[in-house]
Amino acid sequence: MTAETASGADLDFPELSGFLKGRLSALGELRSVERLTGGQSNPTYRLRGSVGQAVLRKQPSGDILPSAHAVDREFQVLSALADTRVPVPRVWLFCDDPTVIGTPFYVMEYVEGRVFHDCALPTLGRDERAAIYDSMNDVMARLHQVDWRAAGLGDFGREGGYFTRQMRRWSRQLELSCTRVIPELERVRDWLTDHLPEDTETTVCHGDLRLGNLLFAPDAPRAVALLDWELSTLGHPLADVAFNCIAYHSTPEEYGGLLGLHLDALGIPQEADYLKRYYERSGRSDRVGPFHLAFSLFRFAVIFEGIAARAKAGTAAAENAERVGALSVAFARRADTLIAERA
Repeated sequence: MTAETASGADLDFPELSGFLKGRLSALGELRSVERLTGGQSNPTYRLRGSVGQAVLRKQPSGDILPSAHAVDREFQVLSALADTRVPVPRVWLFCDDPTVIGTPFYVMEYVEGRVFHDCALPTLGRDERAAIYDSMNDVMARLHQVDWRAAGLGDFGREGGYFTRQMRRWSRQLELSCTRVIPELERVRDWLTDHLPEDTETTVCHGDLRLGNLLFAPDAPRAVALLDWELSTLGHPLADVAFNCIAYHSTPEEYGGLLGLHLDALGIPQEADYLKRYYERSGRSDRVGPFHLAFSLFRFAVIFEGIAARAKAGTAAAENAERVGALSVAFARRADTLIAERA
């Protein structure tokens, strides 16, 4: 991963160094720890050792919502996908002992690459932008074609009924983390609850499959690692696809979206073309509809409310968490409008 780095002083270096000693031959003796910034969920660090580098991800300190920041699940799914066609970093060890650095954590390989948080990709040329989006599309299709039973993920979630379970979960998360009354968010929650589709299909779902969670090769528009598996589970693939398309329904000021930009001039596919390519790759006959898009916007809004709550409590993973948390209102309004116009 490449990102602006900050001090890793919030970790107990001697304790971590002692724990890792002799456990990671690819790292050697721990020499330094740097906090990698840019993420909003589980704090992530670059470890530099006498032999090589590694990446550590941990739960945030302080109180967290039930089932949130599940680094154990991240470790499980990354281990299971190591030998599939989905590009993921190799994971090396998991520690559930909070006495080491204060929370559970895991360590994985360091993969060199580029992260793009602005969906317009302003630093790239037109052809490279098109290739970046095509590579992201390909990774998503590959993920949904994984034989999750053969990969050892039979206990990673339940078959069918994904949207019903998800609405219960995110409605509960909203109750626990909402810092103010947002009428649009409540209306969207109620509409989604009343319009749950029947779903029996089950695949591995990433849960946060967006451009900023992909690592691209330093010298090519090719995805080399899909990161941040905190929300992954067994679920319905169209939930991932709809979430992946949120950029088409948000402005550049709203978490680096694409709404209002001249996509053809940029070389970025239109949403319909992007979806068509995914359908071709995955062999799907069903399509993303208003429910899937509204659900994804609703869930993103609840996630932002959680960020706002952590910022208020002083335990947020990113320095801009308070500003980002305010986006929950914007995404709630997007979902509310989408339902009014398309449903």
